[in-house]
Amino acid sequence: MRKDIHPPKVEGVAMAVVREPDENGEEGWFVYLINQNEFALENVLVSSRGYGEIEGETRRTSELRHHLPTLEAKGWAKIERIVEDVFALSNQYWLSFYIGKTLHDKKYIFLAGSIEEANFTSIPLMEKRGVMIE
Repeated sequence: MRKDIHPPKVEGVAMAVVREPDENGEEGWFVYLINQNEFALENVLVSSRGYGEIEGETRRTSELRHHLPTLEAKGWAKIERIVEDVFALSNQYWLSFYIGKTLHDKKYIFLAGSIEEANFTSIPLMEKRGVMIE
């Protein structure tokens, strides 16, 4: 039964963490969802949480949920601000969306310590640099 279920593969969709000025001009870190496809994503849900250990103590963040009615083709959307305090944790973003009537989902995990300038790459479509997972 489980072996007979073949979920559709998610392609052309990425999560990125970018350092940029906020609305007050102060530097901050922001999480973006990027759709590199030629079609829109509908009814997009993103669930985010952090987990791991800091100084030998197990830590978990609150789970946040975000909804976008549509993410246009070749578009991106700011999902949330992320504070540097949680970079020592693994930060998970679970994405689900529809293409037509088909549900797609994928889990993106920024591993503990991976959000740093040494891991920056060019973020497609946005003309910015940051850490990205496809």
